[in-house]
Amino acid sequence: MPTPPPTGPLVTRGTIHADLCELGVRPGETLLVHTSLSSLGWVCGGPVAVVRALLDALGPDGTLVVPTQTGELSDPALWRDPAVPRAWWETIRATMPAYDPLTTPSRGVGVVPETVRTWPGALRSAHPQTSFAAVGPRAADIVGGHATDCRLGPRSPLAKLERLGARVLLLGAGYNACTSFHLAEYRTPSPLVRVGRPAPDGWEVVTEVSITSERFDELGHDFERDRPVVRGKAGAADVRLFPVADAVAYAERWLLLHRPREEELLNPPV
Repeated sequence: MPTPPPTGPLVTRGTIHADLCELGVRPGETLLVHTSLSSLGWVCGGPVAVVRALLDALGPDGTLVVPTQTGELSDPALWRDPAVPRAWWETIRATMPAYDPLTTPSRGVGVVPETVRTWPGALRSAHPQTSFAAVGPRAADIVGGHATDCRLGPRSPLAKLERLGARVLLLGAGYNACTSFHLAEYRTPSPLVRVGRPAPDGWEVVTEVSITSERFDELGHDFERDRPVVRGKAGAADVRLFPVADAVAYAERWLLLHRPREEELLNPPV
């Protein structure tokens, strides 16, 4: 069968830049960006064009930050889509390569974050499963000091972004991708879980706060209803722009009211 023609709109580095400026992205600011490339339309230049447009909008004094998560560096006993045979578990634990900020590719966050990760001058944080990459003058400060037992909490880049007055840009992504909401989980009663992962000297298990993005779409809907959120379009994509600090503060209150304790305790404390 012949390949179907591409569907539009036709999107370029220049049109994305113009859309971002119209939305209010400011030169010199720090921006945490969650993306869905396919939602934009037919992007001439693909993820490289998107990253260039973001850097154009931020200018030389701005800093671009993206999640570069590596959730596959985890215990195979917990894998579901797909699961692997129990007989493989010990071999996987014994042979899985440890996280390397320079070479471990991101997974599950899209091609734009992976493009940022490999961008000239990009820096990446140290957490083996929930790292962030950044490009710009504040990159070293933001990604430095990411504690390896604090996925998305007070010793992660999220807390630094909150203090710096950074904003979140959902570029075609939904609120279920909004990592800022996870920082609020660390400030509300949450159980602890054991997290297994490869390490340079073998398999390790650390204790972490239990996190989940379940109901984040509902949380985002209420946040957008009750707080100022800039809304618009870039190409065909829906775009949302708001401060990290606003999202975290709202999520703290929302989670206390709307996430029942019995739901939280699905992962029992250790």
